[in-house]
Amino acid sequence: MKIKPFAGIRPPREIADQVASRPYDVLNSVEAKSEAGEKSLLHIIKPEIDFDPIIDEHSQPAYDKAVENFKKWQERGWLVPDDKEMYYIYAQTMNGRTQYGLVAAANVDDYMTGKIKKHELTRKDKEDDRMIHVRIQNANIEPVFFAYPDVDEMNKIISEYVASHTPEYDFVAPDGFGHTFWKIDDDKIINRITEIFRDIPALYVADGHHRTAAAARVGAEKRTQNPNHTGNEEYNYFLAVIFPASQLHVIDYNRVVRDLNGLTPNEFLEKLRESFDVVDMGTEIYKPNKLHNFGMYLNGHWYSLTALPGTYNDNDPIGVLDVTVLSNLVFDKILNLGDLRTSQRIDFVGGIRGLGELQKRVDSGEMMAAFAMYPVTMQQIIDIADTGNIMPPKTTWFEPKLRSGLVIHKLS
Repeated sequence: MKIKPFAGIRPPREIADQVASRPYDVLNSVEAKSEAGEKSLLHIIKPEIDFDPIIDEHSQPAYDKAVENFKKWQERGWLVPDDKEMYYIYAQTMNGRTQYGLVAAANVDDYMTGKIKKHELTRKDKEDDRMIHVRIQNANIEPVFFAYPDVDEMNKIISEYVASHTPEYDFVAPDGFGHTFWKIDDDKIINRITEIFRDIPALYVADGHHRTAAAARVGAEKRTQNPNHTGNEEYNYFLAVIFPASQLHVIDYNRVVRDLNGLTPNEFLEKLRESFDVVDMGTEIYKPNKLHNFGMYLNGHWYSLTALPGTYNDNDPIGVLDVTVLSNLVFDKILNLGDLRTSQRIDFVGGIRGLGELQKRVDSGEMMAAFAMYPVTMQQIIDIADTGNIMPPKTTWFEPKLRSGLVIHKLS
């Protein structure tokens, strides 16, 4: 893999927690407007919030405001350029567990040639929107989230560095997650990190498929516009935080359905028994405890559903996934939901909200049934990416999310 250090644009230490924000895609505009303080990066990545009433985030005035705000943040000293190319370390702590990522500039060619591997499909309209933001700012404002197969030497370099250096930033965000950030400005270490990654065969997109595709497309676009292109220009790279796969934690991504396709709850349970061992667990929340075991909330009760042998294929990287098992045996066979990407009869709930959220949405009458999933593993994600397969929609949920605004990568 080809990665490089870069001279980032960052907030001064004393206001880092005020500038850093949650990513653009985990907040709607109303939530972002409510959450954004004076210096928050949300004014740059969700500029529609600066209008009253809030305007269309895809409108030209919103894009113009994004450029204006990015310039203003630099003029006010809320974002300041580093004076040399560096790598950075970004540690996130959630529930007492810390993961350490290397902040680097990843290579456009590595994405275009498939060495940076994806496991999800992207939508062109969402890619196009992210492209506009990269293009108008001439910068990667928000990072993408990659994983790589563990390398003992890299783990040792990072652990020794954080133990012996004072962090640039160290704060706990309002959601309770810790964020700690170091700069690596030692040339010897920088060079060694670059060398180590040359021997790593692949990087894996964990979160941020649309941002990754958009950043790579802008880099490719800039090549065609430069008659003197050499391949060494900064636009050949984009902002990434790269974590050892063993440190990452994938949490469940659950489902709720609006109807039972005309069946009564009892009829639905009978249909389920054709493919599952169904056990009534009572009114206490039931959390799946192994692969091919599901929790279901229906009619005031939680059930354990265990797929019967022969109903799934553990030798197939897609067939082994519980989202595939549930889709095949329930959403297709019984409920006839059609394309889950477009169906209005299903919704997806990130596990960070807890299983109580599933029960709440059913008890409110909004939904008829909820399904709790056993989370996929990083190895399953890697297996799927390595075999060129694509995961079904809404399969992975990584937490904590990367905080935006700790460092920005300019394309020139």
